[in-house]
Amino acid sequence: MKLGIGSYTYGWGVGVAGFPPPHPLDWRTLLQRAADFGVRVVQIANNMPLHEIDLDELTDEARRLGIVLEAGTRGIGRDHLQQYARIAQRIGSPILRCVIDTPDHQPDYQEIITTLKAVLPEFERCGVTLAIENHDRFHAKTLANLMHVMRGAPIGICLDVANSLGCEEPMTHVAEVLGPYTVNLHIKEYVIKRLPSHHGFVIHGAPFGQGRCDLDWLLPKLKELAGRDFNAILEQWVPQQATIEETVALEERWADESVAYLRARYFPD
Repeated sequence: MKLGIGSYTYGWGVGVAGFPPPHPLDWRTLLQRAADFGVRVVQIANNMPLHEIDLDELTDEARRLGIVLEAGTRGIGRDHLQQYARIAQRIGSPILRCVIDTPDHQPDYQEIITTLKAVLPEFERCGVTLAIENHDRFHAKTLANLMHVMRGAPIGICLDVANSLGCEEPMTHVAEVLGPYTVNLHIKEYVIKRLPSHHGFVIHGAPFGQGRCDLDWLLPKLKELAGRDFNAILEQWVPQQATIEETVALEERWADESVAYLRARYFPD
């Protein structure tokens, strides 16, 4: 398992709707940061759309820096997924990480099955595995059922350690249920704190080693359950600061701290 960074390591730096950074982080800077960290995997997701990037320039620069690329997108429109299967193939990505829902389309379970059955032959032709990310809406068992229905097809799970908190499922449960299907991993540090009023809790990110993400338990468990190798991509939930400039600066500091911590403790190569 190799450590990587991605466009959601720097979500604020790339750009969040309504909060444009003064100097948005582009793919060239992202690749260079990975190289400076000594990290050799970069995942480019939907906040940095690959269909808007010159793929020849991207792959040439990644090759020059010795970086393996991974592709990501959002939404399961038939034409969109087939386009991205070909994009993933073109940049040499073994997987296409995909979040099912978009702001305008939240398909039900049967529509998801129908769509995936139509598009997965293109993924097989391209030699790309579709990696469905556990997000806020679907419980782990629902996604496991989807994997069972689609068994034999080039599909798996992009397991995010914190997303399923949105449907009241902790990392340990999600990993136990979805571990056998995992083909990609998103690691993010997070904390859960009671509000000062004691009336509720807040969940937000932290630099790695300062929160609840128990990699000592998770990494061996996934190795046991999945029986395959895959990459771990650092993502971050950085709390918004008083200004976008302060938020971006904090995000960069946390990335530096987290990569150093993860490389020293879990990913020395």
